[in-house]
Amino acid sequence: MLRSFPSEECDSGSIVSFLILYVDDILIIGNDIPTSQFIKTWLSSCFSMKDLREVAYILGVKNCRDRSRRILGLSQSTYIDKVLKRFSMEESKKRFLPMRHVISLSKEMCPSTPQERERMSQIPYASTIGSIRYSMICTRPSLSNALSMTSRYQSNLGEGHCVAVKNILNYLRRTKDVFLVYVGEEELSIKGYTDASFQMEKDDSQSQSGFVFCLNGCVVSWKSSK
Repeated sequence: MLRSFPSEECDSGSIVSFLILYVDDILIIGNDIPTSQFIKTWLSSCFSMKDLREVAYILGVKNCRDRSRRILGLSQSTYIDKVLKRFSMEESKKRFLPMRHVISLSKEMCPSTPQERERMSQIPYASTIGSIRYSMICTRPSLSNALSMTSRYQSNLGEGHCVAVKNILNYLRRTKDVFLVYVGEEELSIKGYTDASFQMEKDDSQSQSGFVFCLNGCVVSWKSSK
């Protein structure tokens, strides 16, 4: 939700407030503190609401600010710790990459016998993929390609696919304290990058493509898909 209020007090000529809502969590962002306070007062008159003051965590994402340098950092270290513990990977090896370039996943790795399928069905592969996906969507663009590759085999996974997902968790363990950083600038500059592999998919000879967009050098949008 976005609303602008005409004002002579702001250099931009208007007061801008963003109200971001997810289920029962609300985040209010604006360039005028009295207006933000008015919004909170009005909302609290409409329904029961608890004011947690300046945001520290929102939906499992840690917010760190250095106002003097106009820097905002986003991290999911606590969430990643919970994921690693849930899948018994908190003491696993640490990896430098989410997926090695030489790894090529395919349907050839899928089970070939009913016994193998039954054994692999006991592995929480889909749950692991879902847990990793949340961190990829929020703060970890470096996981996009690896997650796109591994998520295709949730209905018929093999040993090689499981190893690849474990490698992603190993990478997360090494980089769990990494922040996605945004820096405020007077001028806004947007740059986009894209690349694709040509017919490199072993299963159907399709291509893998991806993009990333940066605002003042800070990543704001990313995707990798077949």
